[in-house]
Amino acid sequence: MFSFKRVVADLKVFGKASIRSKEGFFFTLVFPIILILLFGAIFSGGSSGPTTVYVQNLDNGPISAAFISALNGTTAITLVQAPANQNFTQYLSSHSSTDGIVIPANFSYDYEHSQSVNVTVYGNPASTTSAVVYGITSEIVNSFNLRGASATIGVAQQVAVSSSYKYIDFLVPGLIGFAALTSPMFALVNVSSSYKRDKIFKQLSLTPLTETEWLVSKVFWYVSMTAISFVLMSLTGIYLFGAHIVFSWGVGLFIVIGPFMFVSLGMLVGTATNSPESAAVVGNLVTFPMMFLSGTFFPVSSMPIYLQNVARVLPLYYMIEGLTNVMIYDNYYPALLDFLVLAVITAVIFVMAVRLFKWRED
Repeated sequence: MFSFKRVVADLKVFGKASIRSKEGFFFTLVFPIILILLFGAIFSGGSSGPTTVYVQNLDNGPISAAFISALNGTTAITLVQAPANQNFTQYLSSHSSTDGIVIPANFSYDYEHSQSVNVTVYGNPASTTSAVVYGITSEIVNSFNLRGASATIGVAQQVAVSSSYKYIDFLVPGLIGFAALTSPMFALVNVSSSYKRDKIFKQLSLTPLTETEWLVSKVFWYVSMTAISFVLMSLTGIYLFGAHIVFSWGVGLFIVIGPFMFVSLGMLVGTATNSPESAAVVGNLVTFPMMFLSGTFFPVSSMPIYLQNVARVLPLYYMIEGLTNVMIYDNYYPALLDFLVLAVITAVIFVMAVRLFKWRED
């Protein structure tokens, strides 16, 4: 029968050993802060891939249709139609975006009758993607102005939300996901494989502690460490770089589910391999693609389409995406979807880890 007392007892032993390990302390709490300091000081933002742009067409005339068609003809942006009856800034916020274009009512009539009319481009002044959207829209506008002779289309810029985002805003959730990945993964891969080699699991089998209790205690430990990392990194981002972060209950969902998943994944890798050396190789093969393709340091939207598709099959992507939706956009519906995806993946990995995990080798 599962015993919470045994979980707490093992948690105390493992926690003391982890605190005494200088390497573990450094990589769990100090290294992510160093990364924030480094990337926060170097970068001010930027991206270089196809950008999703929401378009609200209030005209629905032939000229506005041709204008949207011309925008669709570019390769740097991907257009998504927004309902004409919704507040556009709220719509952008609900879709965790700042890039959008509004074509006003009577756009076709004004153009055909040589009257001035403005296309409004929404964006974030601190984002390179917004500069790309504005530049492309301006080029299309200039093309239509040349064709329309005396007609004049202008381009008006608007900030999509009340506060502009900065690179550090997106870096903090990414590095929280990074911390939730690396510490549990590398620790559990090493611990499980070395314990198996050194017959420590065999010795633990002589105690009342069960395999599930041992694994759950590790989950509790790394959830606690991730929570501490979250506080330290958030405070560093806010007070040193002026990060805009929303603190809410939604963050707690990902602080729990993230370490839970990666502890289970690390245990699965460690127990499924034959030696610490092979476990380290497999662990690196699993971990490094997630570190660099899940939006840890740069937004996934800045990547080529094929890499974006790869990112969406990586568990860390959903943790970082969920944290970004909660901490930056305060947008809970997509964050809950991200959490549900993580919960399903975690359940599958945890069950596999428990079933493969044995105190004694056959």
